[in-house]
Amino acid sequence: MTIRERVFAADQDLLSRLSAAGKPVLGRVMSGFGRSANHGTLWLAMAAALGATRSKWTRRAALRGLASMVIGSTAANVITNRLLSRGRPSGTGAAGRQLGHPRTTSFPSRHAASAAAFATGVALEMPDLAIPVGALAAAVGASRVITGVHYPSDMLGGVALGTAAGLLTLRWWPRRPTAPADAARPRREAPASPDGAGLVLIVNCSAGTASTDLADSLSKRLPAGELLVASADDDLDAMFRDAATRARILGVAGGDGSVRLAAGIASEAGLPLLVLPAGTFNHFAADLGVESGDHALSALRDGDSVLVDVASADGEAFLNTASAGVYVNLVNAREELEPSFGKWPAMMIALIGVLRRGSPVDLLVNGRRRRVWLLFAGNCRYEPSGAAPAYRPDLADGILDVRLVDGSQPLARTRLITAVLLGTLARSRVYQTWSCSILQVASVDGDPVPVCLDGEATQVRSATALVKRPRELLVYRPAPGG
Repeated sequence: MTIRERVFAADQDLLSRLSAAGKPVLGRVMSGFGRSANHGTLWLAMAAALGATRSKWTRRAALRGLASMVIGSTAANVITNRLLSRGRPSGTGAAGRQLGHPRTTSFPSRHAASAAAFATGVALEMPDLAIPVGALAAAVGASRVITGVHYPSDMLGGVALGTAAGLLTLRWWPRRPTAPADAARPRREAPASPDGAGLVLIVNCSAGTASTDLADSLSKRLPAGELLVASADDDLDAMFRDAATRARILGVAGGDGSVRLAAGIASEAGLPLLVLPAGTFNHFAADLGVESGDHALSALRDGDSVLVDVASADGEAFLNTASAGVYVNLVNAREELEPSFGKWPAMMIALIGVLRRGSPVDLLVNGRRRRVWLLFAGNCRYEPSGAAPAYRPDLADGILDVRLVDGSQPLARTRLITAVLLGTLARSRVYQTWSCSILQVASVDGDPVPVCLDGEATQVRSATALVKRPRELLVYRPAPGG
């Protein structure tokens, strides 16, 4: 017997045993599992529930689960089913019933592929959910066999395909370490202030999750501190500068843009900075290891702190990244669409538009004329080195991580997109990387250079320098295990 014949014989034997067992109640339960996963409904609902939480890890788990499901489902529906043709089992399953008469081929099970892909994606981000989500995915896969819609090997093939799809996401989107980035220990810790004495904290209510409710809660927990609430109409830079004149500790509750302003002023004034993540992305807080307001206040209570690098562009401080080129167009387009669609949908719509209609810009980079799709400078080295920057292993390494997408290469846009999709960006000739402590950037025509600092669009002079300021900012962070 060939391997295919052996598999078919084993399938038939197991289906016969299940049919002989004849458990109607089990069949009805399994039938419900199968229907709940039709068109990915069960997994979409679970992703929505995970995404509704305030934990960045559960949101990442939801996004990776959905991305895995899309890959697994596409592979099962578009690729595998076109290459392999196998009829459905004849007769009825152990439940004595069959769920309709599907017209598609039997191998692999698309339900099992989607279930395994989603479960794998979620487990990669949150191992604690591996058992419950994996058990639910296994039940969905088993339901396709018990109800007689698929052979056992169809289900196993779908599980293998879905698991591979989940693991494949690591090629484009590496897992973020759960441990915070390294940083320098200061000679003298920041002052401990359990009740907020000496703290002037500004809550930017125009940021992602900041609100007056958050401000009220913080004022109760920090009775000796001074708390100010900022709205979209306020001059946030002026508020921070005024606060720095009377603060012993400067604090900010907001997103990366708010933290950037506060960090620049705190470093100039020689003040320690308290960061409470209350934005949409909170990239700096995530790398720092401050996951919530409770973490920040715990560090404030004990005076736990570290020294981190600051970078500047034309004197404007940034903590994460400075970018020029099409990314500026992307941010501007997103901000125009955001009031109508929300941040994430606006980002996706803007990205499609920029990829279709965008064009490279001419810049002088370290005195050399370059045609640039994207110029990226990270405050400290970002990982992974050959893909989209995701996280930093060290916040005080003294370097700028520079990445340039060369627009002068033939078919640069097509080659860039292809390299990203195939996960081969590190080997693409349109993608260049290096590290330095100073990066000179200038426009060719003498106009101001549009840039994004920590995700917010602005402009710098026609010729400017991106400069590292090593270990300049003292910032609160909980001690390990705190």
